[in-house]
Parts: sequence; structure tokens; C-alpha cells
Amino acid sequence: MTRALQGSSVASRINESIPGAATDSNQTDVWVSPQSILEVATFLNGDDALDFSFLTSITSIDYIEYFELVYRLLSMRNNHSVVIKSRCYGREDLSVSSVTSIWQGADFQEREVWDLMGIRFDGHPNLKRILLWEGFPGHPLRKDYLGQDGEMQRPEDLDV
Repeated sequence: MTRALQGSSVASRINESIPGAATDSNQTDVWVSPQSILEVATFLNGDDALDFSFLTSITSIDYIEYFELVYRLLSMRNNHSVVIKSRCYGREDLSVSSVTSIWQGADFQEREVWDLMGIRFDGHPNLKRILLWEGFPGHPLRKDYLGQDGEMQRPEDLDV
């Protein structure tokens, strides 16, 4: 069974290599600054003791006050995993560095986050919508998304 590494020990390793990049940690997760995502990804992939050579998933959550990016990483050689998170504050012009140069599997996942949440991935080789058509107004998984009628969409107002 894959073993989840302690968030605090991974955060310490990150900060030894990239001072100040890991901003917080808990039992299973590590938070890194949005500006450090690419540098941290490069370190986690290249460090022999960690060897996070596989990106399982990237997703995002809208907490209104900030967006959180969640990266789930796996080392198949060492049989361990970690969750890296980053908080992006603001609602307009959100961007972080793409990790497609580290993990090619990030390609479609970053495009999905861009399409549905509006977080831009700088350096992505083909950042365009993947689920919706070009020209679609807005990013529909945001909590402040306005529908076609200009009204905020609330779950209780939708016909399901």
C-alpha cells in the first residue's frame, strides 16, 4: 500500500532547498506559495529521496476568499504520496506557473482548471478551453459565476 508522507517533513525538505516556499503543513498536506509552484514541482520530481515522478491529479476549489490548487503526487519507485496545495488570492487575473514541463500529464488537467475556474497556467503549451467552447462567457465552477441571464447561479435555483 502507498504510504502518505508527513506534510511537515516534506515541507521541511522543501524549505531546505527553496527557503520560504512551503508556507504551512499538516499531517498529510503541504501548502506552497503560488509563486513557487514550478520550483517546488521541479524539486519534488528531481530529489532522489522523494522522486515524485507521477502527478495523479490537479484540481481547484473556490473558497470565495481564495482559490486553492491541489496537486496529488506519487512516487512509484518509493511507494509514497503527498498532497501539495497552494492558495491563490483574488478573483481576477489569477495565474500560476504550469507544471507541464515536469509532468506531461498536467496538460489536460491544467486546461480543465483554466476552463472551469479561470486560473491561468503561465507557460502552458496549449492553454485553451477543453470542455466548453472558445468564447464561452466566464468560468462556470466559480461560486460567483453569472449565467447567461446575468444572474448568479445558485444550486437551489437550478432545475435538476
